Amino acid sequence: MSRTIGRPMEILLVEDNLLDANLTIHALRRGGLRHRLTLICDGQEAMEFLLQQGRFSLAPRPDLILLDLQLPKKTGFEILETLKGNPLLSGIPVVVLTAAEDDATRERAEAFRVEHFLRKPVHFDRFLQMVKELRHHWHHDLILPALD
Repeated sequence: MSRTIGRPMEILLVEDNLLDANLTIHALRRGGLRHRLTLICDGQEAMEFLLQQGRFSLAPRPDLILLDLQLPKKTGFEILETLKGNPLLSGIPVVVLTAAEDDATRERAEAFRVEHFLRKPVHFDRFLQMVKELRHHWHHDLILPALD
């Protein structure tokens, strides 16, 4: 039996709508992506998680953030502003998942150099394809045979 090395991708899902969160989690499972997922339901807790503050002092640094823009306590835009202004966090890819349909919201999010901007309801197959494409960008997801 061959051993493997590597670690699963750390994904932070910031979503206050539990139905949307459940659909996203299901899509990730179906996509076959080896990952660990943390679900945070408000913007303030997301910031504490990302900055490893308080009860999140030992939180893992995410490899990918799936971010809703319309959140309680702090908006997704406030999170993006903090992320992109912090050298330790600015390189984390962000995929925006939002119900907002106006072009101004999209342009504002893209100004933060987000990886993707997807409108809800997210088309399941398109989301899976995007996840699979992103998967190839991370070496963390590689599973290599162990050296004997």
